[in-house]
Amino acid sequence: MALGKKLSPLLLGLVLLVGLLAFLNWPQEQAGQTMTKKLTPVKVYEVSNKLFPVTIDALGTATANESVTLTAQVADTVTRVLFDDGDKVEAGQLLVQLNNKEEVARVAQLQVSLEEAKRQLSRIKNLASTSAASEQLLDEQQALVKSLEAQIAVANAQLDDLQIKAPFNGRLGIRRVSVGSLVRPADEITTLDDISVIKVDFNVAENHLASMALGQKVTATSVAYPGREFSGEITAIDSRIDPVTRSILSRAIINNPEAELRPGMLMQVTIEKQVLDTLVIPEEALVPNADKQFVYVVAENNVVSEREVMVGERRPGWVQIVNGLNAGEQIIVEGTLRVRDGSEVRVLNRDTLES
Repeated sequence: MALGKKLSPLLLGLVLLVGLLAFLNWPQEQAGQTMTKKLTPVKVYEVSNKLFPVTIDALGTATANESVTLTAQVADTVTRVLFDDGDKVEAGQLLVQLNNKEEVARVAQLQVSLEEAKRQLSRIKNLASTSAASEQLLDEQQALVKSLEAQIAVANAQLDDLQIKAPFNGRLGIRRVSVGSLVRPADEITTLDDISVIKVDFNVAENHLASMALGQKVTATSVAYPGREFSGEITAIDSRIDPVTRSILSRAIINNPEAELRPGMLMQVTIEKQVLDTLVIPEEALVPNADKQFVYVVAENNVVSEREVMVGERRPGWVQIVNGLNAGEQIIVEGTLRVRDGSEVRVLNRDTLES
């Protein structure tokens, strides 16, 4: 009896150990069947045909329709300044007057001499008609009149050189001179720009040359006006391709009635090449692998299949699919890194697609 009592705790321990081992090794199939399978949440996009503008993007520099730096033709002192910074002026408007006292006096002197020469010519003509004066005297007086007229024309031209006028309509820049300043032919007085129309010069790669044409519409943007687009058209395409950059210089004209664009601005130019009616998907749906592109297609049973696609034209955020997809199929656009071929997923935005 004493031996039986001593063995009872040992047997009890063995029974407990066997029971524990049996529990740990018990098949888990039944437990697994009761657990809910965790599905990967994703968002999808339904493939469809859309109008897909194919564009050419380029950087350009804005220039004025007409632009000039106003300088003097001769060295002299400024006596009058008839404009302020940034004024709008018209062609022929007087802007700066230089000292012209000597030239004015010279013209007045020549004018008096011309009037006297003309009176003498008239008198000699009367005498010649009665043979009281020789033909030689008449010819000499006529030559004197013509000489004085030519001298007056030269003097008037010198007077014009002492007046700085606007050569065309436009807007003036900063004034660089004051009354009393001595200006020389190389000295800048101010600038004049016609910015009612802005020219944008930009370079396009030679592979796009066949898609360029005069009159083609363009849009341009500037960081100075976020969200604004300025419309214009191509007015010139250079006759040569740059052998270094393999690009061709083109020019577009943009109307600028409010003078918002200014010469020197950096412009982002977009040229519409053509408009395709094609399959288009978001760029984030693509999964690159080596030199190939793949997408994950979600079937009706929410099982994912990996599929290779052929990509055509691209635009920021969107790509054209040439081959590999059909309209109506759903592809993953969010969650591509969490799935594999054969994965089962939970579509978060299916109700939105169906509506």
